[in-house]
Amino acid sequence: MSDRFDAVVVGAGINGMVAAAELAGAGWRVALVDEHDRIGGFIASDELTLPGYTHDTFSSWHPLFMAGGAYAALGADLHRHGLVYRNAEGPVTASVSERGAVVADRDPAATAATFEHPEDAAAYAAMLTQLERWSPHVFGALGSRLGGTDAARLGLGALRGLGRAEVVELVRVAGQSGRGLVRERFAGHEVDQLWAPWLLHAGLAPDQATGGLMLPVMAFTMHAVGLPVVEGGAGRFTEAFGRLLAERGVEVVLGAPAERIEVQDGLAVAVHVGGRRLSATKAVLASTATGRLYGDLLRPEDVDDGGRQAVVRHRPGRAAAQLHLALDRPLSWADSRLDAVPLVHVSNGSDSTGVACAQAEAGLLPAEPTVVVGQQTVLDPTRAPAGGATLWLQLQELPWAPTGDAAGEIDTTGGWTPEVADAYADRVLARVERYAPGLGDRVVGRHIISPAGLSAANANAVQGDPYGGAAELDQSLLWRPGTGTGHRTGVARLFHIGAFTHPGPGLGGGSGHIVAQGLLRPPAAQRLAAAVRSKLAAVRS
Repeated sequence: MSDRFDAVVVGAGINGMVAAAELAGAGWRVALVDEHDRIGGFIASDELTLPGYTHDTFSSWHPLFMAGGAYAALGADLHRHGLVYRNAEGPVTASVSERGAVVADRDPAATAATFEHPEDAAAYAAMLTQLERWSPHVFGALGSRLGGTDAARLGLGALRGLGRAEVVELVRVAGQSGRGLVRERFAGHEVDQLWAPWLLHAGLAPDQATGGLMLPVMAFTMHAVGLPVVEGGAGRFTEAFGRLLAERGVEVVLGAPAERIEVQDGLAVAVHVGGRRLSATKAVLASTATGRLYGDLLRPEDVDDGGRQAVVRHRPGRAAAQLHLALDRPLSWADSRLDAVPLVHVSNGSDSTGVACAQAEAGLLPAEPTVVVGQQTVLDPTRAPAGGATLWLQLQELPWAPTGDAAGEIDTTGGWTPEVADAYADRVLARVERYAPGLGDRVVGRHIISPAGLSAANANAVQGDPYGGAAELDQSLLWRPGTGTGHRTGVARLFHIGAFTHPGPGLGGGSGHIVAQGLLRPPAAQRLAAAVRSKLAAVRS
C-alpha cells in the first residue's frame, strides 16, 4: 500500500474515528493509527465476568453523540452498517438516598409532578424553557472552534437572539455552581438530588463553576434525547464504525504506537509508526494527551511557547474506576420504581457528592461515594443470559494516589493494589445494597477496573482520569490547555483533538467533528485568500 495520505489521524477513540470518517467521506485519503489492537478507545464491550454476559468495559451511554454534529453527519451510515440503539422512553434516570428516590421521566411534566413543592414544578419548567432559548448559543459554543471569528459570531448572535440582559444572565449562570443554581431556584431537594450527581459525568463537582449551566444542560439533554445504549454492547458501535471506515477507504493501522510526528520547515508532514513513514500532505490530527503530543511526539525544537504552556497548565481531574457485575437475576430495589430505570445514582445530591469529591481531592477514599448504577439490561436484555442481568458501576470521585481512607477502614499503603480495589468494591456494593436488598445474593461474577487499570488500558487516562483533565472553568472553553487556537498547535497542519481539547470529554466526537469540518470548509478569510491566489495565478498565466 502507498504510505502517502492527505491526512493521518493518531488515536482511534471517538474523536479520531469521527475525524477520519468525515475527511474520508469528502474524498481525502486517510490513515487512522492506534497503538491498541482495536479501534474505539474507551468505547468497548467484553465478556468480563462470565460467558454470555456482555459488559460495556468503559463508557456506555450515547446521548451526547446522538445530540451532536458528528451523529448528524455519520449517523445514517453507521445505522446502515449495523448500529442499533435502545433508548429509554419512560423513566430515564434517578437518584436514591436516605432522603428517598427521585425519578426523572422523559416527560419533564411527569418528572416535576413528583416534586413536594408545587412551585418547584413551575421553576423546573422555567429552567428547561430558559435552556431551550439558550441552546443555540450554548451548543453553538460547544460545537465551534472558539477562534476569534467564531467567538465574535457567537457573541453577536447571542446579543441579537437574547438581548443584552439575558446574555448577562447566561454568563452569570455559567459562573455558578450546580449547588448554587438549585439553592437559588428550588425550595425542595428533588432537582438537586436528581441532577447534581450528573455533574460528575462532565468532570465537575457540585460546588465548581459552570455547574450552574451544565446541570440544566444535562436535564435538557436527558428529556430531549434520553439515554441510548448500543444494542448488543458498545463494541457493536465500533464494529459499525470499522465498516464505515473501510467503506470510505481509511487505512487503519493498529497495534503500534505512533513514534513521532515529523515536522519540516514548520509543517507537519508525516507520522512515523511501526517502522513506516505515513506522509500527510494536508493535515495530521493527534487525539492524544497534551503531554504526549508536546513531550513525546514532537521534538522540543518544534514546540512553541503555547505548546509548552499547555503542558504546564494541564492538570488531571479526579480518578475513576469501573465495577462490572454479572447477576443471576435482575436487581430489585427497595423502591420498585427504580427497577425500570436505566441509570441510578446513589447520592442525596450536592451534599453527599460534594463531600465525596472533597475527600477524593484530599487524597482519601470516599467513605460514602456516589455510585453510578447502570442497568443496561433494562433497555437491552440481549446482554445477559435469559433471566440474568448486568450492572455497570462507575465511580468518579477517587484519588489517583490515595493517602488514606476517609472511613479509616482500608489500608491504602501501596496505592491501588488489587487488595485495595477489592476492599473498596466491597464498600461500594454495600452502599448500593442499602437501597437494593439482596444484591450480594444475586452476584455471580464481578470485574474491577481501578484507576491504575484505566490508565494502563488507555494512555490518555492520565493519572486515572478518563475525562482528559480537570473540567473547571479555567480548564474549559478557550482555556482548555490542549485546545490552542482552533485546535491548532503552533505547528502548521498539525491539529490537537480529543478530550484534552475543547469541547472536552464525552462521547460526542465534538473536537474530531469540529476540526474535520474546519479542514473541509475553511474559515471565510482562508477561502477569500485562496480565491485571491487563484485569480492572481490566472492573471499571471
